[in-house]
Amino acid sequence: MKSICILVPAYNEEKNILPLYVALKKVFVPLEDRYSFEILFVNDGSKDNTIGEIEKLAEKDQCVKYLDFSRNFGKEIATSAGIDNCTADACIMVDADLQHPVELIGEFIAKWEKGFDVVIGVRNKNKSDGWMKIVGSKFFYSIINKIAEIKIVPNATDFRLIDKAVVMEFRRFTEKSRMTRALIDWLGFRRDFIYFDANERLHGTASYSFWKLFCLAINSFVSLSLIPLQIAGYLGIIITLFSGISGAYILLGKYFLHTIFASTFSDSENLAILLLFMVGIILMSIGLLAIYVANIHKEVINRPAYVIRKKR
Repeated sequence: MKSICILVPAYNEEKNILPLYVALKKVFVPLEDRYSFEILFVNDGSKDNTIGEIEKLAEKDQCVKYLDFSRNFGKEIATSAGIDNCTADACIMVDADLQHPVELIGEFIAKWEKGFDVVIGVRNKNKSDGWMKIVGSKFFYSIINKIAEIKIVPNATDFRLIDKAVVMEFRRFTEKSRMTRALIDWLGFRRDFIYFDANERLHGTASYSFWKLFCLAINSFVSLSLIPLQIAGYLGIIITLFSGISGAYILLGKYFLHTIFASTFSDSENLAILLLFMVGIILMSIGLLAIYVANIHKEVINRPAYVIRKKR
């Protein structure tokens, strides 16, 4: 029998653990004659009793496994830890809040059996998404697909199946700032898609705030493309040309051609405008460089991406 691992990162999902477990067990019933299943929870330093609920299930059901982090390391790292500890023939990633329709797991497995190494769940819509998240998501995908060396399918989610071969290759990644699904896309392999409408969150509130999403987007831009860093250089060239031409126009118009427009600018005004403009560009360029330097710092110090307090 082929083995399937259901990977569930969880942060403050105390009330969702049992309903998710019940839903998954119902999905397993018609498939248990052909596949063996395990559920691997990754408790990402939850502040509630999430680990207690997971441990209760683990005591009653041998197919329930878990990793318990020493603190919160973030969903991307929790997902990576689960992949690192997956020994099954295929791994299916599912959110703990039941927004991913687990009844589609059979369809994911069917496409996997047809030879696809990665089966990606693509969200048609999410009723709980506000206008800011919708607009931000469209903006993110439009930018990332223009500057990155790989193409990311808009609204592709972490709800996906990856073959053991993909798992083994994924473990070779060493960067600490990561977007898991983008790295899986970078690996390539044969891919197919399943489109779904996201369910309403059953209990609690989403732990991924707008700020966390923004930071994830920035890390994705930096890790997948050098364009943001190159923009600073391009801006420097453009600003240098623009300021040079403008300065030459004002200088010639004021002292040689005596044009009215150029004569309206005093020397101090010209200098102030030029300095403010250039200082803004310099600060923006330094900010872009700082993002890359920060990522280099994270990689050079080579701290572990996560710390496991206990596991089963």
